[in-house]
Amino acid sequence: MSILLNPVLVSVVVLCVLCLLKLNVLLSLIISSIVGAVMGGIDIPSAMGILTAGFSVNGGTSLAYLLLGTFATAIAATGLADMMSKKLSKIMGKNAKFLLVVLAGVACLSQNLIPVHIAFIPIMIPPLLSLFNELKLDRRAAACSLAFGLKAPYISIPFGFGAIFMGIIADNMTKNGMPTTIGEIAKYNWILGVAMLIGLFLAIFVTYRKPREYKDLSVDVSAHEAVSDKFTKEHAVTLLAIVVVVAVQIPTESLALSALCGLMVMFVFGAIKWKKIDEQFEGGLKIMGMIAFIMLVAGGYADVIKATGGVDELVQAAIGIMGGNKVIAATVITFIGLLVTMGIGSSFSTIPVVAVLYVPLCQQMGFSVPATIILMSAAAALGDAGSPASDTTLGPTAGLDADGQHNHIWDTCVPTFIHYNIPLMIAAIIVSQFI
Repeated sequence: MSILLNPVLVSVVVLCVLCLLKLNVLLSLIISSIVGAVMGGIDIPSAMGILTAGFSVNGGTSLAYLLLGTFATAIAATGLADMMSKKLSKIMGKNAKFLLVVLAGVACLSQNLIPVHIAFIPIMIPPLLSLFNELKLDRRAAACSLAFGLKAPYISIPFGFGAIFMGIIADNMTKNGMPTTIGEIAKYNWILGVAMLIGLFLAIFVTYRKPREYKDLSVDVSAHEAVSDKFTKEHAVTLLAIVVVVAVQIPTESLALSALCGLMVMFVFGAIKWKKIDEQFEGGLKIMGMIAFIMLVAGGYADVIKATGGVDELVQAAIGIMGGNKVIAATVITFIGLLVTMGIGSSFSTIPVVAVLYVPLCQQMGFSVPATIILMSAAAALGDAGSPASDTTLGPTAGLDADGQHNHIWDTCVPTFIHYNIPLMIAAIIVSQFI
């Protein structure tokens, strides 16, 4: 079969084109999965069966997002999030560049210290949009700042989401004949974090440095209205709940369980009144429900892609192209990872898909364990920024588009694709030649 007719390649291209044409992401995922299945010789009824059966792939992640969304909503209801937003506004002042750096820092904390992931964005960002407008801040730069904080920490820091990401890489490399550990992965992956940092600085200080005008439209910030700045018992309980979330997440590595424990602390100790519990879950569903469901469908899409056998065909075709050249090999490996992750929307889900083929391939090409770690990590992470179905892009859009002036594809996906995927590819290709 011609490489141009590869089901994975065709499906991902269809997905990207449909999303660029502003078709709904869910519908784009379903259509592109059917196209890929048909190209791979799978009939449409069977494809739909594989798609729906694959919802369980990201089922745990989707449940965690819904619970984390509820936890974030509960934090907002106590007024703690509002207080933090106001204090951040004062700290950041009128310096747009400094504001963007702080946003990136806060997003980093959401991956490691307080693992609420993207759930903080729809709570924190909408109240800041008026300040963004006043500063004429280009929201594409803000999307890049948030995406950096959502992605760079799990690639380079072995804690929180990073421990999960590196653990999956270590398990899959070991399973496929190249034993390694989380500690060894962390020893080299900081290089990829530095590559992303360069992309962040380019976005803030070069690409999107010029002012951009936005209309000063009203934004729904009802959760932040009429909240006192006085520190209360509810705030103390909320801080305790945050500590519990971190304490439970470290040993269990379960975001769903840690979020549930945090919620129970808030409910039992009265930070949220018993009669208000339903409201908090409705709020969590509102801010995270669409993202959670997109992740479910993305899991099904991944299963359809795997069922076509297209990934194996891509890699086998790549071997013929490489011709024993390590530079070409590293380029092809990262490019295939980019294609797969762009379609699946999850770097975590990409690792098992490509590891079974990448590890033997790297061994065959003579890459060392450190070089394979870099290539595997980059190949999995590539596409997370830039994918229409990724939480790294869906999260920033959920906050920045609160007033309807931020386009998911052109203002989040395209900018993050350019500033993070390109530096990651360059870093992985170059570094893999020397370690």
